Amino acid sequence: MAIARPVRALALAVFLVSCFFLYTIWRPASSGVPSIKSSADFHGTIERDPNLDPTGEPEGKLVRATEGGYAPGIAGTSRINATILSLVRNEELDGILQSMQDLERTWNSKFNYPWTFFNDVPFTEEFKRKTRAATKAETRYELIPNEHWDVPSWINDDLYKESVKILEENEVQYADKISYHKMCRWNSGLFYKHPALKDMQYYWRVEPNVHFFCDVDYDVFRYMQDNNKTYGFTITLYDAPKSIPTLWPETTKFITQHPEYLHENRAEQWLTDKQRRPIHWELANGYSTCHFWTNFEIADMNFWRSQAYEDYFNHLDRAGGFFYERWGDAPVHSIALGLFEDKSKIHWGCVTGRLTDGEHWLHKEDCRPNWFKVAGMG
Repeated sequence: MAIARPVRALALAVFLVSCFFLYTIWRPASSGVPSIKSSADFHGTIERDPNLDPTGEPEGKLVRATEGGYAPGIAGTSRINATILSLVRNEELDGILQSMQDLERTWNSKFNYPWTFFNDVPFTEEFKRKTRAATKAETRYELIPNEHWDVPSWINDDLYKESVKILEENEVQYADKISYHKMCRWNSGLFYKHPALKDMQYYWRVEPNVHFFCDVDYDVFRYMQDNNKTYGFTITLYDAPKSIPTLWPETTKFITQHPEYLHENRAEQWLTDKQRRPIHWELANGYSTCHFWTNFEIADMNFWRSQAYEDYFNHLDRAGGFFYERWGDAPVHSIALGLFEDKSKIHWGCVTGRLTDGEHWLHKEDCRPNWFKVAGMG
């Protein structure tokens, strides 16, 4: 018996809808690479956060405020050449005041290290007045030179605009904000060249709207100096791989040209691990995307001033990825430290700081398990 035409049409429609439904479920990613949001991109266990366990103070020589010489002003003869550093806008005043309140309460009210604020426009009198009132320490307000902040001459504006469109299609955050690209470049390789820092060796970077929870009773900068530490961090995370697809290929080009800069006790395995987040590794073309969260970094600027880092930054700068992609200072700093520095000079746990309350679903973004495996918990 022949099937009526409407029934045949209905059956065909049902078949086509079913095929479409199955396709939307099982279709491969357009690039052939599974999404970083899929279970395929996390191979490992979610370890207990070591920050939840009491760790005590670090081993080594610790200098206390009670030993004297930390009064505000010229009486503070025990302070070394170091500063708290913040790149901040006038409109972020409330956020930086909150950060200052936390850090002053937990640490700097005892040691009175100066605060150095940087901006690409002059600070307002309100900003100066309110930040001065938040600390007994000296406050300094510095303007970034145009040649350090402006887009460099070798960046093609048309190519930049087309690149932004691609980044936005890939849902890369802040892709269309030119100020963000400038900030990443400045934090990567120009901030330490500012004349205001020429006599400074160490800095503690503080961002608006961050929190510091643990009371610290020793001079962190003296700890870095006395224990021969180059870099201190609290958090290491995975980066967004679509924001840095050519960063590692450019790095390998540089290494090929300058193998002499590789440190024999480097943490390269941390940078190239494929096992824990394989899709990140693939999208970033061989880079795990593990990076130190620079919002809390404490560092010796002599490392950034070294010939190895200077040559590395200049290579990256000329490649254009600070603008054509969204290379951040965090992966740039981290790759350089992981390749060119002795991993024993990189210290975890100087001071506990955080941006979030650490929801459980964020644990897979934590790259500390890999760091501890490669470098230990020193």
